[in-house]
This record gives sequence, structure tokens and C-alpha cells, in this order.
Amino acid sequence: MAKTIMIVDDDIHIGNMLEETLKLEGYGVLRAYSGTEALMVLEKQKPDLLLLDLMLPGMNGEELLPKVKSIPTIILSAKSNIDGKVKLLMEGARDYVTKPFDVGELLARISVQLRLNENEGEDLNKNLVKAGNLTLDTDILTVTLNDTPVTLTRTECAILEILMLNPGRPIGRNTILDRISDSTPDCTERSLKQHISNIRKKLQAVDGEDYIEAIYGIGFKFKS
Repeated sequence: MAKTIMIVDDDIHIGNMLEETLKLEGYGVLRAYSGTEALMVLEKQKPDLLLLDLMLPGMNGEELLPKVKSIPTIILSAKSNIDGKVKLLMEGARDYVTKPFDVGELLARISVQLRLNENEGEDLNKNLVKAGNLTLDTDILTVTLNDTPVTLTRTECAILEILMLNPGRPIGRNTILDRISDSTPDCTERSLKQHISNIRKKLQAVDGEDYIEAIYGIGFKFKS
């Protein structure tokens, strides 16, 4: 079955070009010209992927992104600020392509995200990681503790997954960074400590327990 891609962009010329290109590649296409219109379309039909511009009338792309977390989203924007890119990737965007872009490269990035999404859907149980009282769902970026769901950022989820897969075993900082480098390239040695702190605070807020221990000179471990 042909995949459907939704273009959310108020630039008619870019939207028309993308629609024509995608249809030639065999994709179905949905269109929206604002964040509000996109939500109305999504109430009736869910695409396989979103191409999302940031500079939209009314509800902009940054405001829309948290509302479409269940759909793989590639940001298309003329904004090239690195901090802005990192922020959006941390908040759930799968990829970020700066305008003007090469159509061939964009098609390749779309293909990669659709393939990743298919692989994720083959076996939903692969998205569940359990350790102690915690169950981590890497698909929806949520850890459940004592029946209480706790929402994580994509980076926090990637870090916690590694620690939960190795309960009681110290994992070095560089090892963590290497293993999450593909999915969360925004994480650095400097920011890793802050991400760990955020995870600990979120979990402690549920039952007061500290599930992650800092090992001096090595890294961190999940308390089994």
C-alpha cells in the first residue's frame, strides 16, 4: 500500500513542487497551509509522515509539533540556527532539512524515516524495556513506574534505555554517547549529566526513589 505524506506549508509554490514530486514517487499526498488546518485534516486521516514548515500562520510548526508526536515528522525550514534544530529534534522531530533543499536528499530522508517506522511497527514489544518497577516504551517516549506514566524527551529515553538494559552494571559516559549518537546526535558529554539529572528528578517525583546512581570516574548505572 502506498504511503501517505502530509505537507504542512503555507508556501504554495514549495507545496506544489513537493506534491508533484511525491506523487511521481508513488506517495499519496495531503496538504495543509497552517497548524490549525493540519489538526483538522489529521482528525480525519493519519498520514505516514509529516513534512512540517515552521513559519506558519496562526499555530506555527513549533506549536504543532508536540501535538503530532505519534507521526514521524521532518522539519522543513529556512531557519538554520543550530540551537533551534537541536531543540526541535529533542522535542520529537525525526529530522530537520534546511531550505533550500535538494529534492533527491529529501526523498532519501523520507525513505529512511518510513523504513524506520515500518521496522518499529513490526513488533511493538520490541519497544518495551522492563527493569525493576519500570517499563520503558521507546515508541511513545514514556516510562511507567507503579502504573504512573512519565514522559521523557527522545534523548532521555535513549539514555534510560541503555541503563535499563544493563541493570546493576556501570555504563561509561563515552559508551552512552556512542550508543545514542545516531538517534540523538544533540547529546554531548557536557549535556549528558543534565539529561541524567532530569531523568532522576522525573522518576523521583513519582515514588521518591533514585533509580540511577552516578559512579565516580566511570559513568552511571541503573539500580537493579
